[in-house]
Amino acid sequence: MRLIGRLLVAGILASIILVATAWAVGALWYQLPVRPSARVATAFLYGVFGLATIVAIFTKLRNWLLFLFLLCFVLLLTWWSTIKPLEHADWAPEVARQVTGTRNGDVLTLNNVRDFEWRSKTDFTERWVTRTYDLSKLRTADLFLSQWGNPNIAHVILSFGFEGGDFIAWSVEVRRRVGGAFSPVADLFKSDPLVIIASDERDVVGVRSNFRGEDVQIYRLRASPDAARALLLEYVQDANALSTTPEFYNSITTNCTTTIVKMMRAVGDVVPFDWRLIVNGYLPEYAYERGALDTSLPLADLRQRSHIAERAKAAGLRPDFSRLIRLDVPSPSAPQIQ
Repeated sequence: MRLIGRLLVAGILASIILVATAWAVGALWYQLPVRPSARVATAFLYGVFGLATIVAIFTKLRNWLLFLFLLCFVLLLTWWSTIKPLEHADWAPEVARQVTGTRNGDVLTLNNVRDFEWRSKTDFTERWVTRTYDLSKLRTADLFLSQWGNPNIAHVILSFGFEGGDFIAWSVEVRRRVGGAFSPVADLFKSDPLVIIASDERDVVGVRSNFRGEDVQIYRLRASPDAARALLLEYVQDANALSTTPEFYNSITTNCTTTIVKMMRAVGDVVPFDWRLIVNGYLPEYAYERGALDTSLPLADLRQRSHIAERAKAAGLRPDFSRLIRLDVPSPSAPQIQ
């Protein structure tokens, strides 16, 4: 029994060291400030060192190698804590500016609202504007999912609708530099900052459905005007904070879905942890089970009617784009998310 206990402890310790080594290799690979060949060599050597430490657990060398591994890992974490997101860089035009907002009673003023005119996924007229919204006329909140190959993963956009047909869509994105590309693995290791974009749906939704060829879906949420207002103001608060204190985008902990969940919790909604909050292509199932969508229809029917690509392309980014993409999309009648 004593031998079994020692082997169990050794196995747990080996698993911890393996995970720590894998993270350290990624951190060194992506962020060590030396030439690429030196980064690769350093990451490789650290990986060998970690594996040697795991082997040493089962030998008489375990004590001093474990101490050395712990010391190196603490030094690595100390260095890691010094890496801060850039405030200024040659950002890609579509993520070059961070929205900010001010509120005066029911009047919400947003600066740096993105209103690009897209002609293709690379050809566009850049335009950033200031918009004013009457919070007393806020009526709806809608969820967009945009998928581009892997059906398990999607980009999430939340859009708020006002009386009169105005919509403002919020998208939490990677702040890429010019020529940069989205990499879920690299963004686990402090590769790019986070940016919150507020935009017309013709822009942030239309570019995905009409030019990037993504599968865009819309789900009308069961949210009262008061709940939608609280969530919108939480977006504004987070955007203002991000404009003064940049944060890193992280593919698991700080992304388009986790940021929405954090905001919903901040305004008092109970959002239990679920694997579908990470594998967010299944987010509609999660929302349906919680009663956040129209449950008078089977989920399969909602999913079938949620796809907007044909309607969006037919609309052609016209001024009434938002109305046209919602045709035949069920809207829940109950006033409050359960």
